Amino acid sequence: MTAEQQAGPTWADWSGSHELGLYTLGVEEEAMLLDPRTWALAHRIDDLLPRLSTDVQDRVTAETHGSAFEVQTGVSRTVSEAIDELLALRGELEKTLLTLGLRAAVSGTHPFAIWQEIAVSGGERYQFVYGSMRELARREPTFALHVHVGLPDPDVAIRVHDRMRVHLPMLLALSANSPFWQGRDSGLASARTPLFQAFPRVGVPRAFGTYAAYAETVDLLIRTEAVPECTFLWWDVRPQPALGTIEIRVMDAQTRCRDTAALVAFVQCLVKLEAEQGHAGELAISSQEVIAENRFLAARDGVDARLVDPELETRVPVPAMVADLLTICRPHAQDLGCEAELESVADLVEDPPARRQIETARHVPSLGRLVERLSDRFAERLGV
Repeated sequence: MTAEQQAGPTWADWSGSHELGLYTLGVEEEAMLLDPRTWALAHRIDDLLPRLSTDVQDRVTAETHGSAFEVQTGVSRTVSEAIDELLALRGELEKTLLTLGLRAAVSGTHPFAIWQEIAVSGGERYQFVYGSMRELARREPTFALHVHVGLPDPDVAIRVHDRMRVHLPMLLALSANSPFWQGRDSGLASARTPLFQAFPRVGVPRAFGTYAAYAETVDLLIRTEAVPECTFLWWDVRPQPALGTIEIRVMDAQTRCRDTAALVAFVQCLVKLEAEQGHAGELAISSQEVIAENRFLAARDGVDARLVDPELETRVPVPAMVADLLTICRPHAQDLGCEAELESVADLVEDPPARRQIETARHVPSLGRLVERLSDRFAERLGV
């Protein structure tokens, strides 16, 4: 082992200086560009980006597919600050899109897109993705919600990483917002999950135990040029050394910002809980096969899923699991100033996004009209 490897690779240096304090937030949501004449995907990201104002350009980036973009908030202290910024960005985007004859919407998948109609973005990163994954990169685009939570040092971050793996299936169940695929009801609450699984380096990573083990594992892939850098590992949870955050990536993107707010609050509280108390049990942390099975059950059944508890050796309904964790998280929500947003997690249990899409589809003449309804929610102030 070289001296550099013993000291650790430079990319793994932790940026732990958070001026706004602990557990700061950054929110990233992926969204779709639409042609309102047909409500099909519009592969016009190269038309959109140059038209955005300078301030918004800094917060909107291209994605792998030419019909997708990602909105990124800055660093926020509270959930309300992050969601206010997200709403403002959506509003500015909608104004620009209207000048181009375009619309936008957020959902885990576009309900009737098919892979033959998909175009890959022209950016260098995305052409690299296409070159490495070939035609897999042209599968139907998927749209996720990513939440960053700031942590002070890499040792805390890897402990939180290992423990948060246990909560990923529950967060996926709550966020499931993609029941339709290629023009039909997939039977899944989150069709996005298996679609994205076509990419390599996705899913739930193993527990690493130490930050050094994580850094060496990833650096081997970088040194051998299997991947160019660490952000090409698209795991459901991953440390982000350059940002000093733990990033939760398992969730479907949310049509309504009020639902995004609930999920961001739950993630922030769970990260604080695991950093300070270590709630997840050792058996659950080490049960990689159980976590993987729970992830599938969550993608299939959403909030109706019954997830395996390896310590009780039984299956627990998601609503019961959520209720228990909300009780435990309430004191942390008070500390973080997100009590109201955390309480609205219960709304996702009672009125889950996937079920909402299915109900809407039953009362409109086509899936195009469903997409129109999704688009109507894009810039709505915490719309209902």
